[in-house]
Amino acid sequence: MGDADDRPDRAAPVHVVAAVLRDRRGRILLARRTDGRDLAGAWEFPGGKVEPGESPEAALARELEEELGIRIGASTPLIRVPQAYPHKRIVLDVRSVAAYAGTPHGREHQALAWTPPAKLSTYPMPPADRPVVAALTQPDRLLVTPEPGADDAAFVAAVASALDAGVRRVQLRAKSVDAARRSGLAEAVFAACRDAGAELFVNDDVDLARRLGCGLHLPAARLRACTQRPLPAAQPVSAACHDRDELLRAQDLGVDFALLGPVAATPTHPGAAVLGWEGFARLRECVSLPLYALGGLGTADVARARDHGAQGIAAIRALWPAPARQARASAPAMRR
Repeated sequence: MGDADDRPDRAAPVHVVAAVLRDRRGRILLARRTDGRDLAGAWEFPGGKVEPGESPEAALARELEEELGIRIGASTPLIRVPQAYPHKRIVLDVRSVAAYAGTPHGREHQALAWTPPAKLSTYPMPPADRPVVAALTQPDRLLVTPEPGADDAAFVAAVASALDAGVRRVQLRAKSVDAARRSGLAEAVFAACRDAGAELFVNDDVDLARRLGCGLHLPAARLRACTQRPLPAAQPVSAACHDRDELLRAQDLGVDFALLGPVAATPTHPGAAVLGWEGFARLRECVSLPLYALGGLGTADVARARDHGAQGIAAIRALWPAPARQARASAPAMRR
């Protein structure tokens, strides 16, 4: 048996680069892993290892010419996914390719499939590729609402303003109000989300989520208490996680994505220990779930979050409309 530093979780990760290639119909190219390789038969975004001294851009150009017989133009970063496998660690560095010359074909006898983005999740994939699908098809920002103040109409209007600004996932926090008022708020916010083509997740109220047919968010305590997924697959479920055990629990439960943090200090949880970006990336390795980085972050942090394997950022203050924040600053403090 080797020393502790020889264990896969201690070894330096293998840098792998992969491409998002689109055809004229907007379909995305997947390649099937050939027999004799790890995870044979799984579908993945085409690419390969970055050699010592190579830049990711150069490695991607070389790999795609070797594997697919194409020459690529400029590429831009999409997401970097740290992932731990039983015998190795990798960082999957995925880039969107703007243009290429030639017709992709399997030069290594690998099967290829041009796939509509909405169908990507139906393909069996290695764990590291699954967050890439989410990065291509799901929102990069998630609004967690503050607790409602005294004016429900103003609260719903603030949610509508956030939706107008491009928010497409909303988690409704309404723990401080009674069940009847929470139900009315949820109905109004759900209608606003539906009109905007956005998803609503009610916080810790399974019955309300079932009645509305919307998503459900599980706080960490509720996540730990769950013995099975509380909603059918047609209704999305998210979870709040702070450590490895909670992430593994969320994945075993079959949630659709998780919020992981706090990454930085936040007034919502003063004094809480923070992960930092390196801590976030290390926890990212242990699951294949899409993860939103949470805690002290704003829209300017989306690119950095993607560089550490996050789907994007989740936030209260940074995504809640400023006039509403100012109005709430003068209102009496409410229990979070």
